[in-house]
Amino acid sequence: MEEVETAVSRDLSGLTEAEWLHEFVEIAEEHGYFQPLGKRHFAALVENGSTLLVTFETLPAMRSDGAPIGWQMVRDHGWSHLCLACDGDTWFRDHHVYGYFDRLIDEGFLEDFDRVIFYGAGPCGYAAAAFSVAAPGATVVAVAPQATLDPDVALWDDRFAEMRRINFTNRYGYAPDMTDAADQAFVVYDPCLPLDAMHAALFRRPQTTMLRMRRMGPALEIDLRQMQILPRLLELAGTRRLTPLAFARLARKRRSYPPYLRRLMAAVEVKDRPILAYILCRSVVARMKAPRFARRLEVLEEAAARRRAELAAARDADS
Repeated sequence: MEEVETAVSRDLSGLTEAEWLHEFVEIAEEHGYFQPLGKRHFAALVENGSTLLVTFETLPAMRSDGAPIGWQMVRDHGWSHLCLACDGDTWFRDHHVYGYFDRLIDEGFLEDFDRVIFYGAGPCGYAAAAFSVAAPGATVVAVAPQATLDPDVALWDDRFAEMRRINFTNRYGYAPDMTDAADQAFVVYDPCLPLDAMHAALFRRPQTTMLRMRRMGPALEIDLRQMQILPRLLELAGTRRLTPLAFARLARKRRSYPPYLRRLMAAVEVKDRPILAYILCRSVVARMKAPRFARRLEVLEEAAARRRAELAAARDADS
């Protein structure tokens, strides 16, 4: 196990695309396997412990980050990791991928693990939910997933019009239905984004828990990684300790995360709520170094002082 954890700790950042893929394939084949799935997908297994994390990721994102998300869980917690990767956003709607999961089911591969967690975000979140049906009793963590892009159901989602010609009604199709066999499913999303919220609302199974993060914006997975709470989120899910309360405690890291604070400030100012803006700025400046909020606080205090002077002058004039 130590050998596996050392291998996935290898630094692959800064490599060319060809070099990165060569190193990635070498690690997978040495400690599991690497299997192409048609022209745009592949599967890579790193075997280690009795908990299996199945992640759906894009090749560009993995190269940018240096490694798949799951390798940190292999290194830090001794888990096994199965990475399903796509070259660009495909929603994994490919018969080669269907066939691969059919084989996993036929061979009983996923049954060999004590616990299985499926994870993905956006199009990959759709895939994590859709293919979780291959492992009854699994846990699903889907960040801002689409439920389907079938125009008969989701014609209102105009972000991915080019995908409307892709079949989302055949095998492993409608993601919410595919989570029926899951033990637990968690949908993490920003309810302030109408389209993401509409997709989340379609995941209405009894075992599904909604984990809301307001004002986080459209790149929620990136925010979770930058706040360094994604690994902890997966760990809690993999040990059956993820609850709304546990998630709320993790989400408190937003209070010191500048991109979130800037979005929150913008939302307050759009609604023209100077008192709320003042309270927010004071809170932020008291907790962290934030020049932008300090400058805004100064402007708000000056405006409040002018307003008080004007009111005092008006009272004097009336008297």
